Amino acid sequence: MKPSILLGTATIPDTNKQMMLYQHEVKFSITIPGRGELMNSRVNGSEKALAELTCERIKGRKNARLLIGGLGMGFTLASALEASGPDAEVVVAELVPEVVDWNRDFMGEPAGHPLSDERTTVYIGDVSDLIKKPESGFDAIMMDVDNGPEALIRRENDWIYSAAGLSAIAKSLRPGGVLSVWSAGPDRLFVKRMKEAGFRVDERVVRPHRKGKGARHFIWFGTKHS
Repeated sequence: MKPSILLGTATIPDTNKQMMLYQHEVKFSITIPGRGELMNSRVNGSEKALAELTCERIKGRKNARLLIGGLGMGFTLASALEASGPDAEVVVAELVPEVVDWNRDFMGEPAGHPLSDERTTVYIGDVSDLIKKPESGFDAIMMDVDNGPEALIRRENDWIYSAAGLSAIAKSLRPGGVLSVWSAGPDRLFVKRMKEAGFRVDERVVRPHRKGKGARHFIWFGTKHS
């Protein structure tokens, strides 16, 4: 068996945690020492589902503007582009600059090189910066940040899932816009906060493997009232 090759390391901003990119034959993986594997290029079902199920909810909108919090290995971005029309704009915010470089230089092929799509706009920085901009006007906001509402890696991510963060997200969405949030586990208190922020909420359980195998992951969809 061929050994894994370390392709790069990066420090997560505002933390002392390192991300490490490995390649094993045709598979790529990103790990954090002491926390294990964050993601790999062969297990991407729930990341794709996040975009597919979100785009179903805004189907038919002209000049749709979408925001993705977290680039990862690009599968959510690729699925959003595939499900969107030629006039759409998909903005992806990635906190760790090296992750963008890794997608361009090493691991873009499994997802189909979505950063090369002319509809893609990359923002290197905290997704909350874009949410806080007045009149940002998104039709959908997809969040795959940290471990979900229970931020385990970077405490600053807690704001996104707080009452204040959800209120800001609601203001940044167009009427009838959709917020979707990926999570590794259930969170009743977060669902309650979404409802209190004025969203109509529904929940889907998805699996990391496309054939319905693996751990139960959760996606909450919050629709802003028209």
